Amino acid sequence: MAKLYVIGIGPGGRENMTFKAVDVIKECDVIVGYTPYIEYLGDLVEGKELFSTGMKSEIERCKIAIDMTKDGKNTAIISTGDAGLYGMAGPILEMAEDIDVEIVPGVTAAFSAASELGSPIMHDYASISLSDLMTPWDVIEKRLDKSAEADFVITIYNPKSWGRKTHLERAIEIIGRHRDGKTPVGIVKNSGRLDTDIKITSLDSIDYTSVDMLCVLIVGNSNTYIKDGKIVTPRGYEIK
Repeated sequence: MAKLYVIGIGPGGRENMTFKAVDVIKECDVIVGYTPYIEYLGDLVEGKELFSTGMKSEIERCKIAIDMTKDGKNTAIISTGDAGLYGMAGPILEMAEDIDVEIVPGVTAAFSAASELGSPIMHDYASISLSDLMTPWDVIEKRLDKSAEADFVITIYNPKSWGRKTHLERAIEIIGRHRDGKTPVGIVKNSGRLDTDIKITSLDSIDYTSVDMLCVLIVGNSNTYIKDGKIVTPRGYEIK
């Protein structure tokens, strides 16, 4: 019986893919994904049947992957990061009927970016996407406000696009109601890829012109600080 694998391929570089993700992709007959994500796989796609689509075609990709599996072909549908975080795991499980589905985890952009910044996510944190395509903006604002009030470290995905040029400024304004302006903020573009760009700044000094959809922001909590060019959020250990 054929199987559908929903795979998180990490931030984009082969070195950040799990061994299992690589092994499963090698064994699959069909690879389905957003066009740039398939390109990240390099020679792993050689000899495979490929189905790629552009942005906003997630449901189409899911349907293709399910149909290929029902046709008896072991199929992988890929997402960057982890497939269960803003990826394809949810819609596949909602849509799939009478097929075997396995979710293969991957390294999220938040964790990849955190490793490049230091240790900003050492304590409780919230992950919030600023994309309002499927989540109403008033709900996103509420989540930002409550997360900041609760002193979570906040990871911001999808911070800016052509249609959302000021959402990030509004998000930082909301966070700033509960956070000092000197709070460290890490901005990582293309995390885990060859052209990674890492910036460490503060809540009141963000250069919004340098941020785009390829960036992840990590906003520290009230205890976060910078040491030797790295962002550190203490967990509470007694350091002697």
